[in-house]
Amino acid sequence: MKATAKIYLDTRANAEGLHNVKIRVRHNGKRRYFATNINMNPIDFDKMMKRQSGAEFITLTAYLNKANKIIKSLEVFTAEKFKDAFYENRSTTKSVTYAFEKYIEDLKLEKRLATAESYQYAINSLKAFNKNKDFEFADVTPRFLKRYEKWMLDNKRSITTVGIYLRSLRTIFNIQELPPSIYPFGKRKYVIPTSKNTKKALTFQQIQQIYQYEADPNSYEEMARDYWMFLYLVGGMNMKDFCFLKWDNIGNESITYIREKTKRTNREQSTITIPLKPQAQAIINKWGVRSLSKDAYVFPHLNHSMSEDEKRKTYKQLTRVINDNMKRIAKKLEIDRNVTTYYARHSFATVLKRSGVPIEMISELLDHSDLKVTRNYLDGFENEQIQKATDALITGLDKAN
Repeated sequence: MKATAKIYLDTRANAEGLHNVKIRVRHNGKRRYFATNINMNPIDFDKMMKRQSGAEFITLTAYLNKANKIIKSLEVFTAEKFKDAFYENRSTTKSVTYAFEKYIEDLKLEKRLATAESYQYAINSLKAFNKNKDFEFADVTPRFLKRYEKWMLDNKRSITTVGIYLRSLRTIFNIQELPPSIYPFGKRKYVIPTSKNTKKALTFQQIQQIYQYEADPNSYEEMARDYWMFLYLVGGMNMKDFCFLKWDNIGNESITYIREKTKRTNREQSTITIPLKPQAQAIINKWGVRSLSKDAYVFPHLNHSMSEDEKRKTYKQLTRVINDNMKRIAKKLEIDRNVTTYYARHSFATVLKRSGVPIEMISELLDHSDLKVTRNYLDGFENEQIQKATDALITGLDKAN
């Protein structure tokens, strides 16, 4: 079936309420959309299409003619070949948007879908700031970045979000072959802001409260409590790794696995081995689905027939369910914390620290690449510990000579 092209107004609006006009290409029942540099509101778009005149219409007609010419020239049509030809004048070393798009495509091919989504959010934000116009790396100056930071904060976005998006942009800069003179990051240029880390560790007494909390049998609260405790007991495991656990990872006295986060990256893959405490084994016995296959998932949320995208949606939804229920449990227990799965990881590290475990060992158990990252995870000591530790400063002061 021959591919066809048509001018199409995107249904999604940018921050200014305008919609990007795209070229929609249809082939074998599948549709792909290719952005142009034209943004309009629906009323003006409809008027332009009825009138079939004006500067925007002339530009869009040129885009459409180019699309049809490419389709005609391709002996075997593929969306990738079409895209390369359609954007032939764009370069990853010039166009920031195009460089992001190519990097996002690579991430998707590597099935790093969560990272791809994060980079997509970043470029969407940067484009919205730039009035949805494409821009080149040379345009990204320290002044541009300072204006973007202010724009984000004025639009009620957090410093944390600004940092995440601009670190993504910095990564895109770093993988291009660009002259050092246009690099906008670093001292005396633009320094990406960092927010003060909000400590997310619970005290051991609060963890005891959660462990002993009596939930209704077979309820979401019971599942959330047990899953949260499991994450805490097995090294602060994250939810993706939890869902991807297989029976092959479960030993008699330990759990051994490679973090999903590092499986498809250039970082050296390190194997994590964590002791399997009786309480964690009891949770596996309670909620796990026994299988003769070592390749089967331990917990009943994923299966091998799912696509990567379906798996991702499943563990993200499960995370929301656990977080919602853990917040309710914390409220009932009068724990003044917004308890989420992240608290399990931070609490694991902090309880070990308060027990005198060396930070190097904690860092290894968390699979951190740098001790600085581990220190950022660790919460401050509890007031009672500080009081006892500093008693040495006054012991004997009031005794008679």
